[in-house]
Amino acid sequence: MDTEKDFTHFDSRGGARMVYVGEKPTSRRVAVAGASVLVNRDTFALIQSGGVKKGDVLTVAQIAGIMGAKKTSSLIPMCHPVTIDGIELELHLNEERCAVDISASVVCAGKTGVEMEALTAVSVAALTVYDMCKAVQRDIVISDIRLLQKSGGVHGDYNRGEDNELQSGSHHSQR
Repeated sequence: MDTEKDFTHFDSRGGARMVYVGEKPTSRRVAVAGASVLVNRDTFALIQSGGVKKGDVLTVAQIAGIMGAKKTSSLIPMCHPVTIDGIELELHLNEERCAVDISASVVCAGKTGVEMEALTAVSVAALTVYDMCKAVQRDIVISDIRLLQKSGGVHGDYNRGEDNELQSGSHHSQR
C-alpha cells in the first residue's frame, strides 16, 4: 500500500491513534461542507413562514451548527482540538427541491485541517432542522453530507467541483 494513502489513525499494530502534528507548520486552513434536509411541501411552508411551534428553525439550526463545529474534537475520537478563527454557516430554502440546503465554511490557522469541523457543523445543523420539524413530519431525509472544498496543509487543496452556489457563498439565509 502507498504510504501516502495509508490510514493515518492506526499505528503499526493496527491500534487507534491520534496523529502527531507537533512538527507540522502552522498554516491557514479552510474547509467548506454541505448538507441537505429534504422535507414535504407542508413542512417546507411551515419552515418558510416561521410556523414551526418550536421556533425559528433556520436560526436555531444555524446556532446549533456553529456550536457543533466548536465541539467536534469532543465528538470525533481522533480529532485534534482546533482553535477556530471563524465559522460561516448558512441555511438556504430551496423551494424547487423542497429542501433546506446547508453550507458551513470553517477557518483556522493551525497544524491540522478543519474538514471535520465543517462536516460536523452541517450535520448538527441538519439534525437540528430534523428535531425542530419531527413533530409535523417523521420521514424527513438528511442527505448529501459532504466536503465541498478545503485549502491549506501538506495535502494541498481539494475542490469537489459541484455545488458552485454553495462553494461561492453567493446564497443567503432566508428567514
